[in-house]
Amino acid sequence: IVRVTAFYGLLVYNICFSLMDFVCRSDCFLPPLDGFLGRNERSQPLNMSSTPDTTSYDLKTAPISDTLNILEESVVFLKGLLVTRLMPSFYIIIILISLPLNTLAFVAFTCRIREKKPAVIYMSHLACVDLLFTLLLPLKIHYQLNASDWVFGEAACRVLSAAYYCYMYCSILLMMSMSVDRLLAVVFPIASLTWRSTRKATCVCVLVWLLALAGTVPLLSMSQTVKTENVGVTCHDVLRQNDPTVVYYVYLFSILSCLYFFLPLVVTFVSYSTIIYALSAKSDRLKISSSSSDKRKRAVIMAIAVLIEFVVCFASTNGILLYHCVHLANGGHREGDSSYAAYLLAVCLGSASVFLDPLLYYYGSSQCRKQICSVITTPSNTNSQTKSSNLSCEYSQAHIQV
Repeated sequence: IVRVTAFYGLLVYNICFSLMDFVCRSDCFLPPLDGFLGRNERSQPLNMSSTPDTTSYDLKTAPISDTLNILEESVVFLKGLLVTRLMPSFYIIIILISLPLNTLAFVAFTCRIREKKPAVIYMSHLACVDLLFTLLLPLKIHYQLNASDWVFGEAACRVLSAAYYCYMYCSILLMMSMSVDRLLAVVFPIASLTWRSTRKATCVCVLVWLLALAGTVPLLSMSQTVKTENVGVTCHDVLRQNDPTVVYYVYLFSILSCLYFFLPLVVTFVSYSTIIYALSAKSDRLKISSSSSDKRKRAVIMAIAVLIEFVVCFASTNGILLYHCVHLANGGHREGDSSYAAYLLAVCLGSASVFLDPLLYYYGSSQCRKQICSVITTPSNTNSQTKSSNLSCEYSQAHIQV
């Protein structure tokens, strides 16, 4: 099973990056957007030793000389059906599904469960992250429905841009932490008791928030809006090629992609592969009841599903982002580049993780569903009767029999 899991994991990973490379090279799918850089400013590769000037000004009253003239293909894409209709529609569907699911989960984890075990701590923080990102999506929807013309000002654009990356990397780090916690619970159920405490889980979550904020706070100091001809004021979609701030983008996103995605990807993959191996190996050696065997099978399926979600929702986004940064740093914008357009598509599809998280982590377990349903069916004055021991989920139930 471990070999099969590794094979399919690598297969999905290769498919994502093969599709990314194909899309980036195919003019029939996406226009050559040149990294969304101003057409009248493309000339040389980036000077990686320059110092950026992050001074902002009122873009609505900017002089004509400060208005960028981007490629016509870029204008068509930013004002086209895909960006202005299909993507906003997908975001609306995400809100309709994610908002009730994550709200119920967050209330259940924070208010209904008194004994906070590590799994509850991690899931409550993940629900909080997904919920906060969902509440910011209406700004993104308005921007795209308005034909990529941002009307909320520079400050709101900076907050929205930083919030997205903070959500993505905070989710990735929390999912990695949960995979390690489940690895300890399944493979080392006794030896890990001193490590899997409420206090240490809380400290890990605080560290995750601090790391995510530290990685995305620099975006708040960079100008995110650019006034362009035929489009209006764009938010985080257009960069001035001669603006040294682009150098910081290349450095920042290259570091974030490597440290905040690829490293957690390896840790998460190894953790769940080990969990699958441990559950499968001990099921073969021990004579167990059919109910325990079913729990182990569900735990294995859950691990595979989480790995697939991790790769599908975040691999393409970070892979394309890293490719785009390298492309800009090497002066590839002079030849035409559709990687940023592919990145916008990946961001849209990757946002589906905000409703996949509750379906996989919370509602995927019968015990978790009971706790969340109790938020609706049980009066709030019975909170003291709710224990997190019922919320051990399939992994904890499986490791008891190991």
